[in-house]
Amino acid sequence: MLPVVCLVLAWPCADALPAITRTADGRAGDPVNLRLVGTRAELDAAFRAAGWSPADPITVRSAVRIGWSVALDRPYPRAPVSDLYLFGRVQDVAFQRSVGGSARTRHHVRFWRAGCDPEGRPVWVGAGTFDLKVGRSPATGKLTHRISPDVDAERDTILAELSRAGGLADVRLTPQAGPFAGRNGEEDCYYTDGRLGEGVLAARPACPRRP
Repeated sequence: MLPVVCLVLAWPCADALPAITRTADGRAGDPVNLRLVGTRAELDAAFRAAGWSPADPITVRSAVRIGWSVALDRPYPRAPVSDLYLFGRVQDVAFQRSVGGSARTRHHVRFWRAGCDPEGRPVWVGAGTFDLKVGRSPATGKLTHRISPDVDAERDTILAELSRAGGLADVRLTPQAGPFAGRNGEEDCYYTDGRLGEGVLAARPACPRRP
């Protein structure tokens, strides 16, 4: 088996990270507002403990399921999210938590693996936004989720929920790009104070050995 190599981040400072994600065709996407340190297993465990679910990949079946969820007000805890790009690639994982009985209104966040910290722990850079409703996109004319403009509120909600569930420690807000406003790929307006929500994921306890 080949050894696992973990590369130290080429951008050690928060203000050196990209400020926004991109759509597949290069348009500005949602702003980057999170950076968490820990393993993938710790990331998954933290969000599950907080009541969030991993988002399904986009397939014909998942697209039909989310359509039925929105139209018929039926639950779909693992509803997919659209792809966004950072560091030239699509997100590695996404999580969501529905509000109400369907995927119409929900919290959601995408994460990209971004090397390791100086201690060798994996780093995850994220973009979290809140889906207010489903509506027609001015950019594409298609029905899609429309986000809340206050992306800082969603950043703070994610940090608070992970912390309350015991999955996150050493939480802080770090200046990144300064206050700015913009539009994402669906032409939804947003505004942010430009700070990055950072934290260290709680280590998973080791399984007890068989006596």
